Amino acid sequence: MKMKKYVSLFIVVSLIMVMLQAGCTRAPENSEPQPNAPDETSDLDGDGFPEDAVVGVALPWLGTQNWAEADEMFKTQLEAAGFEAIVQHADNKVPTQQQQIESMIQNGAKVIVVGPVDGSQLGSVLEEAAAAGIYIIGYDRLIENTTGIDGVVQFDSIKTGELQGQALLDGLAAKKGEGPYNIELFGGGPADPNAPNFFKGAMSVLQPKIDDGTVVVVSGQNEFTQCATLDWDNSKAQVRMDSLLSGFYSDMEIHGVLCPNDGIARAVITASEQAGQQLPVTSGLDAENETVKWIWEGRQYSTIAKPTDTLVSKTIEIIKSLQAGNGMPEPDTSVNNGKKEVGIYALPPLVVTKENEKEAFANDPGRLELLK
Repeated sequence: MKMKKYVSLFIVVSLIMVMLQAGCTRAPENSEPQPNAPDETSDLDGDGFPEDAVVGVALPWLGTQNWAEADEMFKTQLEAAGFEAIVQHADNKVPTQQQQIESMIQNGAKVIVVGPVDGSQLGSVLEEAAAAGIYIIGYDRLIENTTGIDGVVQFDSIKTGELQGQALLDGLAAKKGEGPYNIELFGGGPADPNAPNFFKGAMSVLQPKIDDGTVVVVSGQNEFTQCATLDWDNSKAQVRMDSLLSGFYSDMEIHGVLCPNDGIARAVITASEQAGQQLPVTSGLDAENETVKWIWEGRQYSTIAKPTDTLVSKTIEIIKSLQAGNGMPEPDTSVNNGKKEVGIYALPPLVVTKENEKEAFANDPGRLELLK
């Protein structure tokens, strides 16, 4: 009988000890990284890595000229620098891009360059990469709500928008005489963190002119959510422009349209021509070949040049610094991505109109050849 009591007592004590041990080792409930907290996963040792290391590049798609150029330039320039390049695009599908980044991790990449399909949907896989000691460089677009990012190389998106807005006003004054001017506004893809910034920058220039009556948004659609173009899809932009023209401009002229990139500008121009409108003044972005010709011909007023070779070269310059053990260079500025302060390597965009086209592309034989 006593033996049974001793056994029972021993079991109880053992259970208590197990529970105490479990309590001592339980992870704290608030163990997730907090905004602005130091990112331990990104504190890489800075020892560098072999000159022939694997470098991954995850691009969103090849649907516009700038992304197709980046695809080719990264392959060529990384291999010329001695790296083993894995360059892939995700056809604008987030799950595909997640899988591609996962594969780059498994293939031993030392650096992964990411042009995100959706800048807010890659947190887990990038944190996995950072925990494995991989540097993550955002390309052209900010990567949000993750500690798994070491810096972003991009053209200043707010400044780009400001230039687009001012180019629209300058074009209206040059091409349409005295105001007031009837205009409409288009935004880019809402999943792209640059798109709201382009719109914000443009509206910082346009809103005072809307307030004083110099320009009139006839449809009243002046919020980014009303003006955004899903997936940067040119066909969706043309459908919206068709609707705006038939709904608000059956008996009046449209003088100008804020367009966030060249593809949307061409869609807007095409819709306007089909509706029998005089060509509206349009802004743009990316200096695509077709647009370079349209500006020279007078069909599109302006674009913003963001040379892909400059963006790729700056990214590879950072990769070489990491390979040599010198760490991330000092950024130009920083932005809070929701989880940490991210260093931004900001490049200056350039407004291009017919007046300065030859000067803008003086060192770009391919585009210069189009100006004939």
